[in-house]
Amino acid sequence: MHILMLALKSLKNRKVATSLTLISIALSVGLILGLEKVRKGTRQSFHQTISQTDLIVGARGGPLRLLLYTVFNIGYPTNNIQYETYTQFKNHPLVKWTVPFSLGDSHKGYRVVGTTEDFYRHYRFHGKKNIVFHRGRFPKGVYGAVVGHDVAKQLGYQLGQSIVIAHGLTEGLEKHDEHPFKVVGILEATLTPVDRTVYIPLEGMEAIHVGWGGEQPTKSQIGISQITSFLVRTKKRIHTLSLQRVLNTYEPEPLMAIIPGFTLHRLWQGLRYAEDSLRVIAFCVLLVSFLAMIIALYTTLSERRREMAILRALGASPRTVLFLFVFEAMLLTTGGMILGVLLTYGGLWIGQPILESKFGVFLPLTGLSMYEVKIFVLLFFMGVIAGLIPAWRAYRRTLSDGLSITT
Repeated sequence: MHILMLALKSLKNRKVATSLTLISIALSVGLILGLEKVRKGTRQSFHQTISQTDLIVGARGGPLRLLLYTVFNIGYPTNNIQYETYTQFKNHPLVKWTVPFSLGDSHKGYRVVGTTEDFYRHYRFHGKKNIVFHRGRFPKGVYGAVVGHDVAKQLGYQLGQSIVIAHGLTEGLEKHDEHPFKVVGILEATLTPVDRTVYIPLEGMEAIHVGWGGEQPTKSQIGISQITSFLVRTKKRIHTLSLQRVLNTYEPEPLMAIIPGFTLHRLWQGLRYAEDSLRVIAFCVLLVSFLAMIIALYTTLSERRREMAILRALGASPRTVLFLFVFEAMLLTTGGMILGVLLTYGGLWIGQPILESKFGVFLPLTGLSMYEVKIFVLLFFMGVIAGLIPAWRAYRRTLSDGLSITT
């Protein structure tokens, strides 16, 4: 305890160097911890974007591509599939429910998706959460539209407002001015790509491409020819693999069925090199911080030679001098880690709303995981080792060396 108090007073005596070292370690720890929180939060948000869906079915192509354009509104479909094919599997004895999607159009930079009422009934995210209307309802007519939370917020849309859909995924392409849609529903926030999407009936998507002119057809008058993809929930999870095999070997049309969870795992495996690279950078920054601590302690040795000599004269052993420097390093490391944790959680608390609204990523303020605790234990021992270098130098100082210094 005597050495600990002595170390505290010594650090207090060198406020500037102590403060700079603490800040350096805190920023490095905050970078590592913040990176880990963002990594876990982003992965969790991606994995929870779609729940309780056993298969995603589309035209044959790349599994990741099918997942990205169906669930995350990223990329372009490789091809469409016949609506008759979809109807056949919708009525398959192993299938509990399906949700069809038709892609290809946009509205002011937001993806437009044609679907049915089954989307609002069956789509699940973040576990068991379902689609909830903030205002309005799902479209009953052909030219009704439901807008996601972010679309309504960014564009200031209200119920009853008319919107025009553009062909393709860029605003500069042909617009379907002759077929305006009326906003009949606005969705609650989901923190998923649903918030940044405009949903219209499949019949509405078909109508704007077959040239109905100014007529107002009913849904029963429109025959749907193709869709882009569809979601499948089986009656029993054990049937998922057998139904996937049936879909992938379907002879009348080349189909591809993927399991969302497995494909998401493959996606993150592909991104692992980026995560590892960021971790390496973060640890390099931390090593620089510990190097700065070594330099800060080492460069003060000459200034503290008389201090060490006085301690020796008062009966302190060389081992006491060594422990003094080690305790100083331990205090700097511990203080830097605590400050880094406070900075990280403070940053997350401030940045949560921004990440949710801009990127749809939710970062929960959870406690430290076992992996993060192991990191802190490793950092603590790194700090002790860093303190041993100047401590060993101080240990070798002799009493006569310290007393011979002149002022």
